[in-house]
Amino acid sequence: MRLWQDGRECQELLAHEDWLWTFVSIAGVEPTNNEGERTERRAVLWRKTSGGTDSPQGSRFVERVLTVIDTCRKQGKNALEYLCACVQAWRHGRAPPPLLASPS
Repeated sequence: MRLWQDGRECQELLAHEDWLWTFVSIAGVEPTNNEGERTERRAVLWRKTSGGTDSPQGSRFVERVLTVIDTCRKQGKNALEYLCACVQAWRHGRAPPPLLASPS
């Protein structure tokens, strides 16, 4: 089995060099995707225990709500309070509150 075919793999790696090596030049960036895998695991477990959804619209809703819940958890926000504030803003024709924390 040949691992390298005509140098194309090397060219592919070099084309993505900037983001492949981000963890070397920026402090705090992990060289693995463990955090992403852990975050995704919650959604997989939810899907397995709930039976998933029956429509593409249901799938989009679940994706978005799980993203909001995880983002709130990482920022120490109460996800239910945030979602309630979003519904209240929608009912009154206002923009929803920001999900992402303001940069300091």
